[in-house]
Amino acid sequence: MSGRTLTAKTLLQPIDRVALGVMLVLSLLIGILLLSGDHTAPRVRDFSWQDKQVGAQDTAFTFTFSRPMNHDSVAANLKITPPLPGKISWAGRRMAYTPLFPVPYGTEYKVQLQGAKDQFPGLQRKGTLIEPFSASFRTRDRAFIYIGVEKEEQGRLILYNLTAQKKMILTPPDLVVMDFKPYPNGDRVLFAASDRKNQEQGLLNQQLYTVTTGLSFQIPGQAEASPNSLGRVDLVLDSKDYQNLKFDLSADGKTIVAQRVNRRNPSEFGLWIIQPDAQPRPLENQPGGDFVITPDSSSVAIAQGQGVAILPLTTAAKPLDFLPKFGMVLSFARDGSAATMVKFNTDYTRSLFLVTNQGVQKELLRTTGSIQSCEFTPTKEKLYCLLTQLIQGEEYQEEPFLAAIDLKDTKDSSQSPVQPLVVLPNQRDIQMSLSPDGLALLFDQVVTRPPSATDMLRTNEGQAIGQGLLWLLPLVEATSSNPPAQLQPEQLLSGFQPRWLP
Repeated sequence: MSGRTLTAKTLLQPIDRVALGVMLVLSLLIGILLLSGDHTAPRVRDFSWQDKQVGAQDTAFTFTFSRPMNHDSVAANLKITPPLPGKISWAGRRMAYTPLFPVPYGTEYKVQLQGAKDQFPGLQRKGTLIEPFSASFRTRDRAFIYIGVEKEEQGRLILYNLTAQKKMILTPPDLVVMDFKPYPNGDRVLFAASDRKNQEQGLLNQQLYTVTTGLSFQIPGQAEASPNSLGRVDLVLDSKDYQNLKFDLSADGKTIVAQRVNRRNPSEFGLWIIQPDAQPRPLENQPGGDFVITPDSSSVAIAQGQGVAILPLTTAAKPLDFLPKFGMVLSFARDGSAATMVKFNTDYTRSLFLVTNQGVQKELLRTTGSIQSCEFTPTKEKLYCLLTQLIQGEEYQEEPFLAAIDLKDTKDSSQSPVQPLVVLPNQRDIQMSLSPDGLALLFDQVVTRPPSATDMLRTNEGQAIGQGLLWLLPLVEATSSNPPAQLQPEQLLSGFQPRWLP
């Protein structure tokens, strides 16, 4: 039995004693290293906006560090030029910086970080200075699309880069554009157009196409974009068997919804859905009037009878919701948390409502005129609307004006939330577009005449467009010394129906 007993002496062979000694020495060295600190400088491993072109959908950038950092020292030493106020949040070695306001388009920024120190919890040391970091990013160019009115531009889509002061014609001369929607990345435009020869003969057979803009942005979180050609037109939806009417493009750019009517059977009327790598198909829901795809790109809000229905973008699906109080949806906030809707009152007035996903339905104004359109600012603190006021007189006449509506709760309930910006006399059919950074409004001013068979361009009310001008209205915060009524629009170009690129 004693022969089988193992003692410590027999276990500790010469090689074991050497290994144990080495382990003790290494443990001692590691302990000394931890107590004295790592003398290599911490560094920024990744900056999410480095050399990117960011847009309104990019709401924050992130830093990833090589080791845990002292939060206060990073906040104190982070420098952004020009200044970009924001708030900081942390998750381990990752820091997120969220600007308080949308980043202005057409601007280049430089980001620097030096003087910040690392920090290991529980260790009493001063910290090691970070390796100096410098990078840059820029926002997308300030650019918009419009329809031309003069000479060779008549009826064609035109891209104007306001940052570069450059104009480019996108569509060929044989197509007359009726309406269009830019894609979210700004690389393409979806548009409805008729063949110019057919239109001269009074045949309005508009089809849906896409055209490339020649723009390609290095977008955060996406693979590096390849150069984009200019003016490549592709057919999306023909008009052989169905007449195409209104259409909308989803926020993610993956879904098109079009209103169509069967040429042989006009009672077959409703919405169709067009998605990549799939044949166009009818939604087979009840037909309705004006519609708009919701910001989540999964449903559509459409006027049906005495209300607004929210329909999923799946065939023959039942409505998700029905709002019997309202007759029209004007717009959605970018995140889908709120919408503007119009109620047609029994006293022949119209009311503009703010409707939220929390069940709030707040009347913002009531008017004897019209409510043409409204758009949320990126912060959702204001609406910019195109409204009309009824002019007293023997003839029925409406005068359009642009207005800002404050959505923040104000303590002074006697103060009207509606602030007129610009009055547009002798106009009726006007279209406006709010820039994605919320800093400027585009609107048009058209001269109309009674239509004839040879007129190519017409307003939504069917009047022929003889001339059109585009105007830019810079937006500033309302103060007592600079009220919005003093804002002056700037004349830009000849054209109509302007829309900012996202």
